[in-house]
Amino acid sequence: MLRYALRRVPSALVVLAIASVVVFGVLHLAPGDPAVLAAGPDASAKTVAVVRHQLGLDASLPRQYLSWLGGVLTGDLGDSYVRGVPVATLIGNGLGNTLELTLGAIVLAVLLGGPAGLVLGVAKGRLIPGATAAATALAFAIPPYVSGVLLVMVFAITHRILPAGGHISMTADPEIGLQYLIMPALALALPAAAVIARFLSTSIRRVFDEDYIRIGTAKGLRRRRIVLCHALPNALPPVLTVLGIQIGQMLGGAIVVEAIFAWPGVGQLIIDSLKSSDYFVVQNLLLITVTVFVVLQTLTDLLHAAVDPRLRME
Repeated sequence: MLRYALRRVPSALVVLAIASVVVFGVLHLAPGDPAVLAAGPDASAKTVAVVRHQLGLDASLPRQYLSWLGGVLTGDLGDSYVRGVPVATLIGNGLGNTLELTLGAIVLAVLLGGPAGLVLGVAKGRLIPGATAAATALAFAIPPYVSGVLLVMVFAITHRILPAGGHISMTADPEIGLQYLIMPALALALPAAAVIARFLSTSIRRVFDEDYIRIGTAKGLRRRRIVLCHALPNALPPVLTVLGIQIGQMLGGAIVVEAIFAWPGVGQLIIDSLKSSDYFVVQNLLLITVTVFVVLQTLTDLLHAAVDPRLRME
């Protein structure tokens, strides 16, 4: 297992290095001069030059890149020249809220997609599997920004069961925080739950075609034991890979969901920073988002290898 991990980590570091160059280059091609924005519209050319020097924008691009990368590695992300507060503080607050939303969506996606996949994979008859297949198809077809609006209309406007938007941390008040979390997490989780259900059902059907399942059935083992003790554990490895990909997509989809539900997360921070041309914040946010995605994919591969010895042997 350690040897497999040592093979995966270098490739992840290479991806992060390439991503940092791309993020730095793309934002430096964006229109507008951060020094002019920081100095103000009425600033003189001398004042703009002083601000440009303070921001380090008068150095060469390679030196700016190395300075920025060194700050990222040491935790010094600089200050927002629009808001005048440390970038690390802004990102820390927004990232914590986004992770809270994404974690809630992951839990709902697994709780909804897991049982649905089992029903599609092992249930007999037509009514229950047919209804489950229709529900997963509907959940997959409706994007989060549509389901989010529908949830607000039904549960916040029509019936007034849940708040329409906003955020209260689960750590501050779990009961009230859960009420604010349910709808945005559900809107974010529905497409992922449908994907998990489809892949799990396909994987279970494939496992049921294996000889050891037929032998267990011939020996008279109960179907419940065959499914839970033999079929499901061997069907999980590819589903774990899909789950890792879905987590990355949920992190990206959180931008839209946060806008609908006024959730103060990374997505809302990116939108506000782009509107105000606060490129230092956007630059660090994009790199941190890519880093989280790469780390999740690496951990997913390691978990896949832990439950599937064939990967380690290869």
